[in-house]
This record gives sequence, C-alpha cells and structure tokens, in this order.
Amino acid sequence: MKRSKFAIIVLILVMVFLYLPIFVLVGNSFNLSKFGGEWAGFTLKWYETLFSPRNREIWIAFERSLLVAAVATVGSCVLGTTAAMALHRWKDRLQTTHYSLIYTPLVMPEILMGISLLMMFTAIGMQCGMLTIIIAHITFCVSYVTMTVLARLQDFDERITEAAYDLGAGPFYTFFHVTLPILMPGIIAGGLLAFTLSIDDFVITFFVTGPGADTLPLKIYSMIKHSRQMPVINSLSTLMLVFTCLLVGVSRFVANHKPARHQLRK
Repeated sequence: MKRSKFAIIVLILVMVFLYLPIFVLVGNSFNLSKFGGEWAGFTLKWYETLFSPRNREIWIAFERSLLVAAVATVGSCVLGTTAAMALHRWKDRLQTTHYSLIYTPLVMPEILMGISLLMMFTAIGMQCGMLTIIIAHITFCVSYVTMTVLARLQDFDERITEAAYDLGAGPFYTFFHVTLPILMPGIIAGGLLAFTLSIDDFVITFFVTGPGADTLPLKIYSMIKHSRQMPVINSLSTLMLVFTCLLVGVSRFVANHKPARHQLRK
C-alpha cells in the first residue's frame, strides 16, 4: 500500500511545530550571544554561571521541588496501589464511582484543579505553603499511579495468590512476598511518572504555593519575568529536559518489563 504524501507532510509539520522550540532552547543554552537572536559561537559559559554561588536560590528551589516530588511520589504510590487493587478485585457500583473519581483528574484541566484546591484550602483555613503543594501533587499523581498499576493487574494471575494461601501463607505474607513483587514494576513505573509530573508541575503549584515555597518551575517563571539572565534559564531548562526524559525513559522500560518465567516459578 502506497503511503500518502499528504500524511507524511502533516506529520513532519506537526513534529516541527512540537519540537523546534525545544531544539531552539537547547541550542541557545550553548550560544555565546546573550540575547539568542543570532549564533555567536559555542560556549559553556551559561552552565558555569548556573552553577555559580550567586545562583544559589535556583538550587534551593530545585531542592524544594525534589522534596515535594519525593513525598508526593511515595504518597501517591501507596494510595494509587491500594486504589488499583480495590478496583481490580471488586466490581460493583461503588467501585464504578471510585473509578470515575480516579479518572477525573486525568481529563480535568490543571487550572480548574488548581483553583478547586485553592478554594478548598481557603475554606478550611489552611495556609498555603509546602504542605498544600504536597497535598495538591498527591491529588493529581494518584490517578497516574492507579492507572499504571491497574494495567499491571490486568495480567495478574490470581492462582498465584491462591496457591500461597493453600500453602499456609497469611494475607500479609502473601501480599508482601507474592503480590507486591509482581506489581513492583508497575508501581515503580507509576512512581517515576508521578515524580516526573510533580517536579515539572507549574499551573497547580502556582495556585497552592505560599511565601517561601516556590518550586523550580515557579522560580524559572519568576526569572523569565524579572531576570536578565535568559541564557542561564535556557541552560536550566535544558538540564530539566534531560532529567525528565531520563525519568520517562526509565518509567517506560520498567512498565514494559515482564518477569521471567523462572522468577515466577520461584
């Protein structure tokens, strides 16, 4: 079957539209020109400036983002795994409603979720800060972890747990030594995805942040608005892009990993 030239042209235009700005940003991070309007030569000057002591606030914001992402990942993995197991095990009207609640954050606009969370925190009198950011990140990360673990459960053989019960294993022993190891690739993949989404989030964090709780995306936004160090921002964005791509790659690898048959026999 002959391929349509129109489809190929559309594909190329879409790829250029999506990825050309990213390549321009990465290129400008190595551009000697301060304003990026023209190529003035290759340099690593802006990366050296990024790691200089005068930009310590950037790394403080990065440490804050790592802390939020780590706590949100752990929390969402625990809640997402239990939610996925409940959805997989029980099929009734309550779980149908449960599935709808889990699925809603995946399709809800981020600005709507950010406003809703801000209104909730304001209604209960909670001051916005690190705690509200962590709660907000767990809220939208749980859905991604649940869907990833739920996909892993589709191929789960219930006869394995039944065999463990027949051999005298209790519920807790069966879960931690049989069920959890089989689900671990899905949990790790969901956790990496949650970590990536959390550390990159801007819109929801913008609504629920407080004084002294700016994360790295908010710091970058502030630098774009008020700082003259645009090449440094390009360097920082390039490092974040590489870091995010590595996490997504590891997540995809772990999600597609299937345990060998001899491991299951053990």
